[in-house]
Amino acid sequence: MVPDVSTGSDTRGLIVYLFGPGRRDEHTDPHIVAAWDMAGAPDPGRTPEASYTLLARRLDHHVDLRTRELGGKKPPQHVWHCPVRTAPGDCYLTDAEWAEVARRIVHAVGIAPEGDEKACRWIAVRHADDHIHIMATTVRADGRRPRTHRDGQRAQAECRKIEAEFGLRRLKSGDLTAPRTPTGAERAKAERQGQTVTARQWLREQAYAVAAAVRNEADYFTALQSLGIKVKTRLGPQTGDVIGYSLAAPGDTNAAGEPVWYSGSKLAPDLSINRLRERLPDQEVADRPERMADPNTPWWRVENALSTASAILGSDDDSAVQGHLDAFGDTLHNMARATHGQYRQELVSAARAFNRARRSTIRADHQAAAALRQAAKELAYASGEPGGLAIAVLFAALHLARAAAKWHEQRGHEQQAAAAEETLRHLQAGYQQAAEPVLAELARRAPSATTASRFEQDLRAALPYHADRVLADPAWAALTTTLARAKTAGHNPRHLLAEVGSERELDSAEHPAEVLTWRIAAQPNRRTQAARSRSTISGVSSVSAAPHPPATPVAMRLEERGRHR
Repeated sequence: MVPDVSTGSDTRGLIVYLFGPGRRDEHTDPHIVAAWDMAGAPDPGRTPEASYTLLARRLDHHVDLRTRELGGKKPPQHVWHCPVRTAPGDCYLTDAEWAEVARRIVHAVGIAPEGDEKACRWIAVRHADDHIHIMATTVRADGRRPRTHRDGQRAQAECRKIEAEFGLRRLKSGDLTAPRTPTGAERAKAERQGQTVTARQWLREQAYAVAAAVRNEADYFTALQSLGIKVKTRLGPQTGDVIGYSLAAPGDTNAAGEPVWYSGSKLAPDLSINRLRERLPDQEVADRPERMADPNTPWWRVENALSTASAILGSDDDSAVQGHLDAFGDTLHNMARATHGQYRQELVSAARAFNRARRSTIRADHQAAAALRQAAKELAYASGEPGGLAIAVLFAALHLARAAAKWHEQRGHEQQAAAAEETLRHLQAGYQQAAEPVLAELARRAPSATTASRFEQDLRAALPYHADRVLADPAWAALTTTLARAKTAGHNPRHLLAEVGSERELDSAEHPAEVLTWRIAAQPNRRTQAARSRSTISGVSSVSAAPHPPATPVAMRLEERGRHR
């Protein structure tokens, strides 16, 4: 059950909308189901002689008295409005049940506390099966304004109780870190234009994807403009420094033909200019080569950083964990950008889902996650996609997403935990698409029974407590092929198994042979590159997210030009 609190100053205008046909004739049988006084509230939906003006006057009675006291000046934003909607699939609620919902909400938010004879006047109008609109004029009979501080949170809390008592779908409690949801007008506009998402949602995804790849604030704005997005910065009156910014999607205009602007903080809390600066410190371009000598380097660095981050998620340093979760969000965006396989769409969906799981009320220590963020940015400029190693990175990301869901759940972050679980499902689907053919090919090339028997002995010597589970795993045949290749490359299979087995615990692994296979796939690359110095990111590569029509960004790859979001 979702309440959505807002305020305004036009009593009659809102009444006309509530009892009217709706913007698309969607209102059916509008009528009052509850009110401050059912006998004293004219119902234009049930009583022919009742008019919109009569109802507005009755609601505004105390407002008029207060206006005369103020010398002809109405109190600001005196109209309180709160639609309350059940979730899709919920049971049908009768008028009497909706009336109880309305009374409980106006009591919870302080509009009309139970037993308060001087409370504000209000009505609850139903014009659809799945929702009502609660409307109130926020002036009490004694002339005072009600105490509606944090009314949205109080309405949400009451709705959680109502869900439990009415047997409705239980929604996740928030912590004020969720981005603003699109308004009904924004959704209707997107529908008219044939778009699947609103301009606000599209801009948010583009901003996240760009911020994941760029090295500093200047590149952030440049990359957004290359996608056809309009950028407007707000400068400080004294210093002239940028103190805020707004974005407008290509072709998104109001009735006057002017761009519709959304500030960074209105897109998402962590897209404000101050939050961006915390994780986008200026980085010198110094001596980064145009192309790394080994294209595998960014991938193994990300895999190693993800493995380290998984261990940190088990620590007690919540600020460091929060920093790594934010950096992991960037990593997912850049993994999707650097991937060209059939599972790329699952990575895109995983990155979008994790945007909700990457922030909470805990302040992030971004410096603690510098290694993961640096590795993620290098991946944004990767020139190739190494098959086995890329799957190892995907496998490590899957493990980290599972740990993130558990971490959020332990701290009561319900919405973040749900988002991390959704991320995990997309990563699991992508991993299956990518790994199954590779594992099947490795199993097909399995060495002889004699060689496999020797590897079994190595396994029992290196990992005695996990050997039986590894041998029972269907991926054991693929692991023997991987061990044979590692041995041909000069590695000692027994030492290699002991090393990769100690880097990640296997007790909770559902398929321990797969864990070992991908860890070994990443191991030779790590050893080859261990002595090479880390390079610094420079420039902004193409951002592969599709633009909001009709603009075509100049930085897109040729095959992506013209694609609608």
